[in-house]
Amino acid sequence: MIVLGSTGSIGVNALAIARRFDLNVDVLVAGNSIDLLNEQIAEFQPRIVVVAQKASVPKVAHERVYHGEEGILEALRESESRFVINSLVGFAGLRPTVEAIRLGKKVALANKESLVAAGAFIDISAITPIDSEHFGLWYLLQERPVERMVITASGGSFRDVPLEVLENATVEEALNHPNWSMGRKITIDSATMTNKLFELLEAKWLFDVDKLDAIIETRSIIHAMIDYRDGSTTAHIAHADMKLPIAYALLGKVEEQILKPVDLVQVGALEFRAIDPARYPIWEIKDALLEKPRLGAVINAANEVGIAAFFEGKINFTGIARNTIAAFEAFEDFVPESVDDVFAIDGEVRKFTQMRIG
Repeated sequence: MIVLGSTGSIGVNALAIARRFDLNVDVLVAGNSIDLLNEQIAEFQPRIVVVAQKASVPKVAHERVYHGEEGILEALRESESRFVINSLVGFAGLRPTVEAIRLGKKVALANKESLVAAGAFIDISAITPIDSEHFGLWYLLQERPVERMVITASGGSFRDVPLEVLENATVEEALNHPNWSMGRKITIDSATMTNKLFELLEAKWLFDVDKLDAIIETRSIIHAMIDYRDGSTTAHIAHADMKLPIAYALLGKVEEQILKPVDLVQVGALEFRAIDPARYPIWEIKDALLEKPRLGAVINAANEVGIAAFFEGKINFTGIARNTIAAFEAFEDFVPESVDDVFAIDGEVRKFTQMRIG
């Protein structure tokens, strides 16, 4: 297989499954964690390695090292592997997804932005979702008419703080997730609830269902629920561990224990909350976005610029959502007709948001 983002948490879990089931790893793609990458190279002996920066190439313990986006695309073209795990962060993951599918490869997708920005132009039959929420929905699907799909959210770093705290929240506070440790961008997206908005868009493209929603489940034990037309509801319950969806994506079927089952007696109780726009302003555009899902390219670009500005101290925490909503309203008539249109609007929205921030 080809692992895009091998040194991140999803990539590490994918390699754990490769190790357990003795699967071949043909290509490793990593960012700047060169020491960990070199450990992975020593263990899995890939044919090709790709790193983010040209300056990192001499530090990599391998004879065949490419760099940058073009390096990723070239590795995809040269590799005979038919299976790609894409856990790259952000819009940078889109072009590799498109290229992998063009080459006839199957993509286990954890890069949210691929479907958020360009879901209308991606062959869903080539995609296997490995986010916990979409895996949970897939796991629950049966031969019954579906009324509604629901995914769950942790609530993020500011789930339990007074609302007046949000305006002056620091980067360190925003990165302090209550349930687990994740990458910087996805932790901020969790705190703003943008991450869940993205996942609803993904679900729309993946499952072609009109009625979609999300709620907060504070323990992160339930990942997805399906309401059927007969009035019954099923829930996917599992520990939050990416090895389970990755194992299904890589193996097709799983007949041995990957995770320890959840002990509900030990859990004791579960708490559910509505997602309140007063705490998560981005939720104000949820329904409008699901009605115009091709605008995902707009909110993704504005969100990435907003997060970068927050990290640089140019805007406060609540400014991230405000800038995303402003871009959504400014570009509400945008209707992309191709992937090229998506890349073009991405640049326009970034310029608009950067000018707005100043």
